[in-house]
Amino acid sequence: MYNPVQDADIAYFQSFIPSDRLFCRDDIVDDYFHDELSGTQHAPELLIFAASTGEVSRIMQYAYAHSIPVTTRGSGTGLVGAAVAVKGGILLCTAKMNQILELDPENLTVTVQPGVLLMELAEYVESHQLFYPPDPGEKSATIGGNISTNAGGMRAVRYGVTRDYVRALTVVLASGEVVQLGGKVVKNSSGYSLLNLMIGSEGTLGIITEAVLKLLPLPEKTISLLVPFETMEAALAAVPLIARSGTNPTAIEYMSRDTILFAEDYLGKQFPDTAYDAYLLLTFDGNSLSEIEQNYSRAADICIENGAIDAYFIDTDERKKSVWDARGAFLEAIKASTDEMDECDVVVPRSRIADFITYTHALAKELDIRIPSFGHAGDGNLHIYICRDGLDDATWQQKLSTAFEKMYAKSAAFGGQVSGEHGIGYAKKPYLHEHLGTVQMDLMRGIKAAFDPKYILNPEKIV
Repeated sequence: MYNPVQDADIAYFQSFIPSDRLFCRDDIVDDYFHDELSGTQHAPELLIFAASTGEVSRIMQYAYAHSIPVTTRGSGTGLVGAAVAVKGGILLCTAKMNQILELDPENLTVTVQPGVLLMELAEYVESHQLFYPPDPGEKSATIGGNISTNAGGMRAVRYGVTRDYVRALTVVLASGEVVQLGGKVVKNSSGYSLLNLMIGSEGTLGIITEAVLKLLPLPEKTISLLVPFETMEAALAAVPLIARSGTNPTAIEYMSRDTILFAEDYLGKQFPDTAYDAYLLLTFDGNSLSEIEQNYSRAADICIENGAIDAYFIDTDERKKSVWDARGAFLEAIKASTDEMDECDVVVPRSRIADFITYTHALAKELDIRIPSFGHAGDGNLHIYICRDGLDDATWQQKLSTAFEKMYAKSAAFGGQVSGEHGIGYAKKPYLHEHLGTVQMDLMRGIKAAFDPKYILNPEKIV
């Protein structure tokens, strides 16, 4: 089905790609064989750092004509193997396409290349008193990667996910054709939404080379509350009450004491409070303290009325830094606490979060394996990690497989989905197929075939 990269193919690409952006076979460092977490590994035959839409188009025209598989990669911060070249071929990295091309304050949009980092975009627009709300935990991820996985993050409970902020995309199709999807318009009912098909498609339908993103005015004030509870059940029981209270929180994050302690050890910094088993971190924003005071006061009252020990204002720079540094380090801290781990990125209805975490605790005891977790409690997206902790290969694979099968089955029973924001990639394909069933998977394969008849774009991912 696919052709290997031949010397003649390399010679063709060398004719227009400079040597500092093209690497062959043994010259490719193994950082490009894997992503951040998934355990999926495979070496590409050719690594190309693209510089422009025109260059990507030319690469794809040749790859399509010669049936060479192409996998797109940004920063490599993914967790499900989506950016791993499992069929070899070309690994096309867009990280050097990292320019902010236009800020349009009249239309409240910014136009960027896919390699712009989330933290760079946030800093840039905030310097112009504007705001890009999507806030995934990995700030060094690229915007192209965020769009490809429809990343969410901590502010999704109020502001939504990446999909809600993508107005237009420039996309190179498998054939090398360049299409413009969407525009700066606020509303669009012009046929099927190809733009929305591209968002979350993990590089399987096309290669994003430019994006027009929606912005908002920057809120002038932000207040966070750290709310300790005696138990996880009490903390998570308060979440639906806060969500329907009309207090409009920007974020509702859940964290356990164990996870906070991992972060303390990892960062070498003390968290403001570690005396209790469970914590909610609530954030509110607006243009003045008076505007948000009623909301955070009401939310604090709801928590206290429902078993919270207290509600601490995160009101100093030192406290803000200690809390948000810890929250941002949870993934790396858990990773550092073990020799290997994998993640279950489920999303369940808010009312079933406590039930699901309770189930993971029981499962950890049943399998005699450590399963720490944290998550975006406000939108039901949980990040649950299965830790190897020195198990031999056979035992690890058996326990990992059993844990995933049981957790995804329980998620389905609770009305949940396989992935809340990290995508499917290569590692989670079997669980998606089982969850969605034949009809939906056949529809997805039909979409894939329409965009990419030769299946050369990111093969073996999602479908």
